[in-house]
Amino acid sequence: MNTQDRLPEDRIKLKRVGIRDLKTLIKIKRKGKEYWHTPKISIYIDLSEERKGIHMSRLIECIIEALEEEIKEEHYSLEALGRNILEKVGIKHTYQRGEISFSSELPLIKKTPKSRKRTVEVHDVHVKVIYDGTWKKVLRVEVIGNTLCPHALEVSGKTHIQRAKGRLEIECEFEKDISLEEMIDVVEESFSSRVYTLLKSEDEADVIKSMHENPMFVEDVTRRILERSKKFGCRAKAECISYESIHRHNVYSEGEI
Repeated sequence: MNTQDRLPEDRIKLKRVGIRDLKTLIKIKRKGKEYWHTPKISIYIDLSEERKGIHMSRLIECIIEALEEEIKEEHYSLEALGRNILEKVGIKHTYQRGEISFSSELPLIKKTPKSRKRTVEVHDVHVKVIYDGTWKKVLRVEVIGNTLCPHALEVSGKTHIQRAKGRLEIECEFEKDISLEEMIDVVEESFSSRVYTLLKSEDEADVIKSMHENPMFVEDVTRRILERSKKFGCRAKAECISYESIHRHNVYSEGEI
């Protein structure tokens, strides 16, 4: 009998046991586009009071096998890969509840607003797949934008701007088709203006003009993210933090629907 299969001294069930922050390389093919990820993968299963430990090597084997077998498939996603891995884990290691998460960066090719130059914008993304008798998923994106203070603009005719970070998290049944790109668009469209890695002079002028035409508090950004997220038909949580330019503190807002 393997050591892991023996009875533990303290007969207590554990909710999550597994591997955290395994780094690897993944290529995703979705709707004719290829995306490269170098995610940190964490995978956990529950452990009964009848077993001393889990077989860690089996978890890693399942991840490697799934990557080798499935990574060439078209119309793929991180959550589909995650479900595949959890299903393979279930063959080698029984569990009642399991979860796997991917923390990565998603680079997207964009065009600058006026000069139409090509620019690469990178966003933090997080995908979690959970099995507890049914399958569900949690998708999260973090997006950089900016805010322009409406109060200062109203009282003085001038105002201050700051970089802000918006976060959107969606929890839904696994079969719901929601892309990370759609979620990123929802957040980007909720700021005073988008931000870009590359800006030519005419682009910079356009961004500044857009910001002044759309002054917003962090509260406005959070509410707009939530309003735009209603189209997904899922539980949604939104956050926004503004890195204040004229204060020593930052400003934060969150809400959910």
